[in-house]
Amino acid sequence: MDTLETGTLADHEVTGGRRRRPLRVVSAWAGALVLAGVSAVVGCRAAGSDGVTPVPQALAFLPWLLVPGGAGLALVALGRWRTGMVWGVAVLAVTGWYTQPYGDATTRPAGSIRAEFTVLTSNTEFGWATDGLIAAVRREKPGLVFVEECGFRCSDALAALLPLSDYPYRDVVREDGSAGSAILSRFPLRPVARIPSQMAMPGAVATIGGREVRIQLAHPLPPLPGNDTAWHQELGRVREFAKSARGGPVILAGDFNATQDHALFRSVLDEGALHDSARLTGQARAWSWPADRTTPLRTQIDHVLVSGDFKVASARFLTLRGTDHRALLVGLGLYGG
Repeated sequence: MDTLETGTLADHEVTGGRRRRPLRVVSAWAGALVLAGVSAVVGCRAAGSDGVTPVPQALAFLPWLLVPGGAGLALVALGRWRTGMVWGVAVLAVTGWYTQPYGDATTRPAGSIRAEFTVLTSNTEFGWATDGLIAAVRREKPGLVFVEECGFRCSDALAALLPLSDYPYRDVVREDGSAGSAILSRFPLRPVARIPSQMAMPGAVATIGGREVRIQLAHPLPPLPGNDTAWHQELGRVREFAKSARGGPVILAGDFNATQDHALFRSVLDEGALHDSARLTGQARAWSWPADRTTPLRTQIDHVLVSGDFKVASARFLTLRGTDHRALLVGLGLYGG
């Protein structure tokens, strides 16, 4: 009996005194290692856990795990390891299942539309894309603008080049580098406490169409290798905000440094009964990062999340020169309640 065919990789002997071909043994072992790595990541996805480095980083590109998963299946097939082939097919099936969009595809109408406006969120990468952002704001005329990584140059340019007559209400956190953030609004704003974070996450209550709307910028730390604890903590605070803001109109927008394949991001949606605007417009897998280099490994970490008080009419990703993120422009209608 061929021991690889019964699932054992350690014994290379077969009956009749014939020894397994070395190439097949190496192929089966290599395939098993590849499938083990993919299985570890997909297993965390199935278990609702983001794990620790390198799992959070790999989860960001979960659909691309179909590539090593397919390679692993091919290797165990070349090695004629039947149990490994079943394993490989199962890994591909589970991975493929999780490439489906997460969350509701529609929202329920809640009365007549009181106000229609657009929301723009953009990570300007230390302010390097400020010129492109300002051009986009002038062109698209969004009602609300959320800006992440708005350094000193960025905040100064917003003050100088976007007149108060267009955006009379602002919450700008002047910090250097990636720590600065800004919210610009055509609607009256009432200040509220910020979410504690290393990169500023300001928020406010906006009066839109006669309703009070809680708006919040999201920009938790990324899950850097070896330092994903801080990412867990800050994204957890965003989740707590979503939970506390449940029950009224909410817009939560920014660079979440997380995708729908991260358990923490899914919990933000679930805790606050929020909806991902890209998901509602059929763009759940449209990429937003990285935009500054040619690579097939891209993912969506920039989001505009809204409560069921809104109708999402459109969502469009915009390319701005100077940043590694695409901006996201979303058209919204606020129901009367």
